[in-house]
Amino acid sequence: MNASQPIKAVSRAFVDGLKEILGEKLYGVYIYGAAAFPGTFPLTDIDFHVILRSDLTDNERSRLEQFHEDLDRDYPPPGEIFDGYYILLKDTQQKSFPRSRMWENALDDSWALHRAQILTGRHITLYGPDPQEIYPPATWPEIEAALHGELDYVEKNLQKYPGYCVLNLCRLIYSFETGDVIISKEQASEWALENLQGWEKYIELAVKSYSHRATSEEEQLIHAEIVKFLEYAKKRIELAGKRRYNG
Repeated sequence: MNASQPIKAVSRAFVDGLKEILGEKLYGVYIYGAAAFPGTFPLTDIDFHVILRSDLTDNERSRLEQFHEDLDRDYPPPGEIFDGYYILLKDTQQKSFPRSRMWENALDDSWALHRAQILTGRHITLYGPDPQEIYPPATWPEIEAALHGELDYVEKNLQKYPGYCVLNLCRLIYSFETGDVIISKEQASEWALENLQGWEKYIELAVKSYSHRATSEEEQLIHAEIVKFLEYAKKRIELAGKRRYNG
């Protein structure tokens, strides 16, 4: 995938800093998520995996903490929104969620979705071998479990991130109904406008909210209907599951 110029600049700085701090310990660096999808939505974060040959030392963790702070300072968005995991190479082959070696107790609980994106080309390789040499394919049961994890997160954060939650629900409906998880929130909103009859105006409001263009009155409208939209989404998802397992 090709990266935009702002992403290219901060990505070069990211890799250069990692090489300096980690040396031969660095095995691969991969960007996935919104930064790897073409589109017009504002970039809210840059999702990444840093693959390590061996574990980090306390000194390396301290230097990496400072390095991320420096990126925030020197590269205002998107520099301040790097969000990802430092993973041991040996852990990429395990069935359990890999634990980040950088931030304590951070688990990549969307591991199956991230692998699916990366292995189908929705990624940017910043450093290291072809991801096919690292990441095992994700099975549908793994993907389904990860999708339900995303649904749980949405349900807990409805009022905190309403625009994001509505668009992610659109993406979840699409993925459960089609079995395809390689879709951005922007693409999911376009699909939803054509396929979620009766919710078109609401989805348009969510797009405005996510793009920071909604008025305070429009934000109130999103909040007012968001629980109803969640229940609608859950019913569609439940029906999709029944169709899948009942043939």
